[in-house]
Amino acid sequence: MASVLITGGQGFIGTNLANELRERGHETWRSDILHSADSQFIRCDVCSYRQLERIFREHKFDFVYHAAAEYGRWNGEAHYENLWRTNAVGTKNILNAQKEFGFRMIFFGSAEVYGDYDGVMTEDVMNKIPIKQMNDYALTKWVNELQILNSAEMDATETVRVRLFNVYGPHEHYSPYRGVVPVFVYRALHGLPYTVHKGHKRTFEFVEDICRSFANIIDNFHSGEVYNLGSEKQYTIEELSELVMKHTGGNLSGVTYKDEEPFTTRFKIADSSKAKTQIGHNVTVPLHEGIKRTVDWFKQEYRVGG
Repeated sequence: MASVLITGGQGFIGTNLANELRERGHETWRSDILHSADSQFIRCDVCSYRQLERIFREHKFDFVYHAAAEYGRWNGEAHYENLWRTNAVGTKNILNAQKEFGFRMIFFGSAEVYGDYDGVMTEDVMNKIPIKQMNDYALTKWVNELQILNSAEMDATETVRVRLFNVYGPHEHYSPYRGVVPVFVYRALHGLPYTVHKGHKRTFEFVEDICRSFANIIDNFHSGEVYNLGSEKQYTIEELSELVMKHTGGNLSGVTYKDEEPFTTRFKIADSSKAKTQIGHNVTVPLHEGIKRTVDWFKQEYRVGG
């Protein structure tokens, strides 16, 4: 069994991933800027190399899942200083620690790096055509990947990059800067209005499926690889909204429809065939079931909706 650290381990995917890795018998630690009662938790800000260095001097890790990041399109605009400091400087700190302490890394990337590309998103798109990333969040995630590639070339660090699409599910708490699923679910349950931007299509992946794929990388680690963890079926945002209303019992009269959101990718068409072949990626939870399970979690977590 491996010794593992998850940076950003108090976050949505980090929490679910820790559960998956521990169920598989891996010694799994989490770090975050938040506090936790978890006995295998170390408070740390990835923006501080001193704090990171202390962790790696006190613990020997085989793998680090680097999930710590500022997330989201509009969050990145409103709080761009935090975004660039955490995502770019934080990742550089992790890479310096990797060079010094020799662990293998799995990096949490984003499909936002595909920017204005409307075609099928294979992992090698950026090697073939110029891509325009459309917002600061997307830019930082692409900068992170370039940092990782440079580190591998200069310092022989070993990293696998993973590009996530629209992961959703339990433990993703609401904020106005989160993705459409938690925003729609929370606001529908509380009788609050929300906006649907027409003209966009997305894939949606339930978090438990994604965490299984992440955990599988330990057993089949190929340094330098990059994987899309998407699903095959696309949905319009209108279709997602209708599913949320069905499972929350909300009222569509509270929904405002607008044209497509500017500086945001219109379509995300994921080719995840490489991840399926190499790390057993498999989306098993259909959207209607995943939304129901997410709504059930929100009802319990926020004590709303019966």
